[in-house]
Amino acid sequence: MNKYFSLLAISIIVSGCQALAPDTQFPIDDTVAPDSTQTHAPVNDTANFSPETLVSLLTAEIAGQRDRFDIASDNYSQQAQLTADPGVAERAFRIAEYLGEEQRALDSAILWANAAPNDLEAQRSAAIQLAQAERYDEAMQYMEKVLLQNGDTQFDFLALSAAQSDPKTRAALLQSFDRLLVKRPNNPQLVFSKAILLHQDDRSQEALQLLERLPKKHATVTTILLRARLLSQLNRGAEALPVLSDALKQYPNENRLRITYARQLIELDRLEEARAEFLELLQQSPSDDDLRFSLALINMDLGAWLEAQVYLEELIIRGSHSDAAHYNLGQVLEKLQETEQALNAYNSVQSGANYLAAQQRVIALLLSNEQLSEATTHFELQRMVQADLAIQLYLIETEGLANYDHTETAWLRINQGLKQYPAEPSLLYTRAMIADKRNDLTQLEDDLRQIIDNDPNNAMALNALGYTLADRTERLEEARQLIEQAHQLEPNDAAITDSLGWVYFRLGDLDSAERLLREAYNGLPDAEIAAHLGEVLWFQGKRTEARRIWNQALKNQPNDATLLDTMQRLTQ
Repeated sequence: MNKYFSLLAISIIVSGCQALAPDTQFPIDDTVAPDSTQTHAPVNDTANFSPETLVSLLTAEIAGQRDRFDIASDNYSQQAQLTADPGVAERAFRIAEYLGEEQRALDSAILWANAAPNDLEAQRSAAIQLAQAERYDEAMQYMEKVLLQNGDTQFDFLALSAAQSDPKTRAALLQSFDRLLVKRPNNPQLVFSKAILLHQDDRSQEALQLLERLPKKHATVTTILLRARLLSQLNRGAEALPVLSDALKQYPNENRLRITYARQLIELDRLEEARAEFLELLQQSPSDDDLRFSLALINMDLGAWLEAQVYLEELIIRGSHSDAAHYNLGQVLEKLQETEQALNAYNSVQSGANYLAAQQRVIALLLSNEQLSEATTHFELQRMVQADLAIQLYLIETEGLANYDHTETAWLRINQGLKQYPAEPSLLYTRAMIADKRNDLTQLEDDLRQIIDNDPNNAMALNALGYTLADRTERLEEARQLIEQAHQLEPNDAAITDSLGWVYFRLGDLDSAERLLREAYNGLPDAEIAAHLGEVLWFQGKRTEARRIWNQALKNQPNDATLLDTMQRLTQ
């Protein structure tokens, strides 16, 4: 279900937070309107400014009116340092922030906060600038002043800024939050912020317990979303549903909650209910094409092909998610057995992650309909149009041809590719696999050896050569050395572990073979691995278990040639 979205990313949790500071628009206004939680210090009476300062500030204002914000910033920053006037410092901060001058914005914000200790906006601005500069301890000191005066805080911003910092920094911040929570135990931002840092330290259970202790009347949308996320990550997603459902009753128009609720339903494979939620969301936000795309995918998972087609065609008409929409429309049309329309949809995918996947479907559809010349012509054209993807297109075409038993055409095509890209390892590897189909073990070994000579740690080539030698020759000791080298490089690769088990079987070490093949099968219950494990068990006299493993694999992969050959060879 992760193709829809990642569940409850922190960005969605805090996406509704208020802006950190009022936007600054130029020409520069004479004042910044205060809000109910702050008392802005006015610019000092001009009688207290020296003539030089007055000229500098006037020059700055005129420069700002004429879009020379560099001059305005220089002058205001300089005069803020000289006068320590809170109004001048604030103006210097606003201009520097607008221009993206990070260091100057930080310096000016600190000047402003120190000159106006009762101005909560000044304290907040200094805290945020310090957090952005990764000076978290100092940021906490300024934000604490806002908390103690019952102002609106941004502790969540500080915590999120520090979440990726080093463990020592996070530990110090956790101590600060603990100290403040003694004074304000039910402050939702403090609770949320501490939970974020606990989660980042892989202490998700503690973070969840902290959020669950927060009285319901103090819970906010952000704390509820984080609680639901933690429940899901702790494999308790079913418990997140009533939490989100209750929150929706309290905040019926909060789309972040409804989206999260719908996504949780998808995680729990309750697709019909999820579809209903997304339908309601789309009705509320008919221009939201992300919702429209999610509905298309949900309908595809439900097998509601016509409904999915409607949403995908809407996206195409609207020019949104075009390549992904065309690709998925191709899949839908295949299910509806509309082959020509499916081909048109796939051919409309022009770029992006879906382009190569679409080309794989194109060659499969053409070859399954015995349109060999159309397939080869199509890929010649695609390599001209998408020259930067020529290697990948050679691979897709060649592998498609080989899969549909056009082995000799595949052989011609892969050799054409290697003339153009003579040392490309992926092309060499594919030619080796086609050589295997042609029973040309000499060519297979030459190509794999060339890859290994150029890249001695290429585990895939080492394994392929070792397995071929183990399965098709009597060069078993050489095969074992190659596969063991691959296994050392990729000890958790089930295919390599399978090869190692198979070579030990060929060497007559049935106990080692069984151990390795069981490990491989547990990691990847593939039909070929099942065939190998079953054969080892068969020769050990464990024939009932061997049949059970074969039959289980046969249900999932009924046409696997290795499995069918093994069963026929040993049971008849």
